[in-house]
Amino acid sequence: MPTSQPDSPSPFEDTATPDALLHTGSDGAVSPEDLVLAAGRDVTPKNLAWAERKLAEEGPMAIEKLLP
Repeated sequence: MPTSQPDSPSPFEDTATPDALLHTGSDGAVSPEDLVLAAGRDVTPKNLAWAERKLAEEGPMAIEKLLP
């Protein structure tokens, strides 16, 4: 998805996302909300319960299975 401004002279001026921003950071804390959002779900009590169970079983690496 282009991020150029409407008045930008060329869509080819877009820059790539820095590599450091593309990593999930599973070595840090992953919240149930993070897992729900990574799964593309709405943050609801039912989905938060699912995420809490998933994190209890798999730990922070659970998010790595959802993200490329």
